[in-house]
Amino acid sequence: MAQPKFFLQPLSAAICVACYSGAVFAAEQVHVAQRLAPIVVTAQTANDANGLIVRADPKQPIQPIPATDGADYLQSIPGFSSIKNGGTNGDVTFRGMFGSRIKILTDGSESLGACPARMDAPTSYIQPESYDQISVVKGPQTVQYANTGSAATVIFERKKPELTAAKPYQGQASVLMGSFGRLDHNVETTLGDEKKYIRLNANRSESNSYQDGDGHKVPSAWERWNADVALGWTPDENTWLELTGGKSDGEALYAGRSMDGSQFARESLGLRFEKKNLTDVIQKVEAQVNYSYNDHVMDNFSLRDFNPADGMSMPMASNVARRTLNARIAMTSEWDKLNLISGIDTQNNKHSSRNGMMNSYKDKARITNMDFQSYGVFAEMAYPFNERYKLVTGARVDQVNVKDLRSDSRVKGYNLELDKTLPSAFVRLENQHPEHDAKSYIGLGYVERVPDYWELFSTAHGNAGSTNSFNGINPEKTLQLDMGYQHQHGAFNSWVSAYAGLINDYILMSYHNHPTSGGHGHGSSFSAGAKNIDATIAGAEAGLGYQFSDAIQADVSAMYAWGENTTDNKALPQIAPLEGRFNLRYVQDKYTLGMLWRVVAKQDRISLNQGNIVGYDMNESKAFSTLALNASYNLMQDVDVAVGVDNVLDKTYTEHLNKAGSSGFGFASNEQFNNTGRNYWARISMKF
Repeated sequence: MAQPKFFLQPLSAAICVACYSGAVFAAEQVHVAQRLAPIVVTAQTANDANGLIVRADPKQPIQPIPATDGADYLQSIPGFSSIKNGGTNGDVTFRGMFGSRIKILTDGSESLGACPARMDAPTSYIQPESYDQISVVKGPQTVQYANTGSAATVIFERKKPELTAAKPYQGQASVLMGSFGRLDHNVETTLGDEKKYIRLNANRSESNSYQDGDGHKVPSAWERWNADVALGWTPDENTWLELTGGKSDGEALYAGRSMDGSQFARESLGLRFEKKNLTDVIQKVEAQVNYSYNDHVMDNFSLRDFNPADGMSMPMASNVARRTLNARIAMTSEWDKLNLISGIDTQNNKHSSRNGMMNSYKDKARITNMDFQSYGVFAEMAYPFNERYKLVTGARVDQVNVKDLRSDSRVKGYNLELDKTLPSAFVRLENQHPEHDAKSYIGLGYVERVPDYWELFSTAHGNAGSTNSFNGINPEKTLQLDMGYQHQHGAFNSWVSAYAGLINDYILMSYHNHPTSGGHGHGSSFSAGAKNIDATIAGAEAGLGYQFSDAIQADVSAMYAWGENTTDNKALPQIAPLEGRFNLRYVQDKYTLGMLWRVVAKQDRISLNQGNIVGYDMNESKAFSTLALNASYNLMQDVDVAVGVDNVLDKTYTEHLNKAGSSGFGFASNEQFNNTGRNYWARISMKF
């Protein structure tokens, strides 16, 4: 894959020059003590809504080795796990929930992948370090975005830059090197003044296949690049207009699939407008329109030697694409103590495909097989009764239309159109206890979710008696109670977030032999069928922290998710086991030292051959633990070095959420591939 190198390849040299120049400059300045932030190993510390909304800074280095994509980063936040395919482009789960139950947004807009087996999940197109903040709203506790996520809403966002005539520029750059040929370059720079700016985000990442703890090679190499540019105009302090555009591409070798991703091309355009303080009542009006086109190619010959043992008799390629158009307008109003956010939004996305032997697909026309259209209206209100109690509530209605454009469905006389009206709402009470340095919340949310593209088009059948999946799956209905508490007293702090939910018509995938399967990495006939069941879910994330001294800090966190298929009286599948993390840090002004111990229990609550569109339960998983060490050093003002060793003891282990290895690489049909062995990495970063 040809990749533009931009100016990223010489970035290491540029940082070294900047460090030298900075050293000369710093020698002439008065020394200012600066406490260096430690490497992030859990992103739960910063939050809003009394702990319901988690905030994370993706520009800080994390351990394990800094993330390659959005799914990689989200794993550092308690509650998230990832179904691994190889070295990159995993697919996240949150509290055991998967897919469109987790709403993934970038700057308030949704960009969807195209692969029928989610080889290119939405997080595959996200480079975390190019964003300023990640926000996670747990549970169905917001209605501000189209087709609300029932498990969580995740927002990757870039903030409006603040420039002045005295400093008309800002930015940062980093280079990361690690074991197995890992090399990342990332740069962000903004130029302008108080009224206008131009911002560039560019990055490139590559790695060879890694080795597990036994020294065995696991096919997992990747290359990727991203470039995004923004033009902003702020004619006054209350007005903001921004035009954005971006492109990216990549390729990835997958130990867990019979085909690799040889193209992950993205192009995007966006326009946003914001006006504040229009009247005493109307505090803000914001509007945006966003276009994205994700063009994905998967094949079994360009990144690996073609092998019929993979389940395909000839070299094949499949080219799929998703065009998504989002629009949204919202208004924030205030009357006395009442705050109201209301608005409308819409999304249209079309999916198309073409395929053929080798690269013959390039000469074929794309065939559109799905057209999705939604319109939504929402209102979300916050009202503080007093200094202690605040009520937050909201409701929305989505009108969704999905068209099946497949010629086979038309020939067979199937119903080709679905029209669904989907309500969602929540109510939450937030409580402050200033005398005890404590906060809490309790909220009840309800959301209905229409089956997504993968559930409608990638499954072999729907409920018993239905003609196909498109006509045989009901919308999912979730009623969930969320609650949380956090407390700080002196050197001690603690937090907990818990939930319990009832899901009617939960969409479950069951894998078994079908006359035809379409492949999707599960063999020639072993594929997923969909059906509705009823389910109960519950679980929690919790943490404790203690400041032993000015220099020594420690915290421990844990997460647990539980699910029961109440229709069949068996466990819900593809739920990560109980996991705990112990983090010990020694922090000084110029350097930090850290240790991360991750302990994962076995998972014996499984449902054999059931799961989601990416993976399914194959067997019980074993418990394991890993140890990681890290350190960081402030070379000079705004120039930091971070180093780390992941899996210090070089253990051989496999995550429970992990696809079976491809038979073309010699894996048995139900054999999962192992995780990375001992892994060294170093990162140098600077701000300017």
